Amino acid sequence: MKTILITGCSSGFGRETARYFLERGFRVIATMRAPREGVLPRSERMRVLALDVTDPESIRQAAEAAGPIDVLVNNAGVGIMSALEGTSLEAVRALFEINTFGAIAVTQAFLPQLRERKAGVIVNVSSSVTLRALPMLSVYSASKAALNAFTESLALELEPFNVRVRLVLPGRSPDTAFAQNAMAQTQDHGTVVPDAYSEFARSVFARMTGAPPGPLTRPVDVAEAVWRAVNDPSSPLRQPAGADAVEWARSS
Repeated sequence: MKTILITGCSSGFGRETARYFLERGFRVIATMRAPREGVLPRSERMRVLALDVTDPESIRQAAEAAGPIDVLVNNAGVGIMSALEGTSLEAVRALFEINTFGAIAVTQAFLPQLRERKAGVIVNVSSSVTLRALPMLSVYSASKAALNAFTESLALELEPFNVRVRLVLPGRSPDTAFAQNAMAQTQDHGTVVPDAYSEFARSVFARMTGAPPGPLTRPVDVAEAVWRAVNDPSSPLRQPAGADAVEWARSS
């Protein structure tokens, strides 16, 4: 029986992916910054660990508690929605700490055991905004584009050790709180939308928080894409997840 460790399982894509793998017979180690009851189903094959991907000591403790794993999924991430001109560098650094440096740091912690066994899979959950640019997301897009480049290079680096590395690129999901959380993250770091951008920003925020027609991404789409990345050695390096992401990938 294989063991998968997934970061960012308190909600959204991470929670759905943990459930998906549990239902299909994996041992699941679901991590979240502040574990709480009732988020995930109870099972002898489900463990919940505290893990803050921005805290080196938290990463060390989680890696020690987890023990041997077969699959690592770097899913933890946050968004930010604002015009660059009004985005503080504090907010930029905080976003990269989670979305980019956090994935790198967690990978470093678990990579030695995979390399030594010459077996395993690492899946990094990025975003379809790296396929098609959207306004008010320049910093978020940059953090995910950096994650893409890291993943693509790492895949070549680990190929001699039989460790596969894959990217999953979700589209926009109405079933997650990305837009609301992104705006909250913006406010937490004192980022403001300059007056010159206010009208444009309102229209963008309305589109992001509404439910527009057309294809979207469901959390299960992401879970299925991660499943393919883990279990199909012939799966491509980049896997769009969700109808909108697939559509964007075809037109990019």
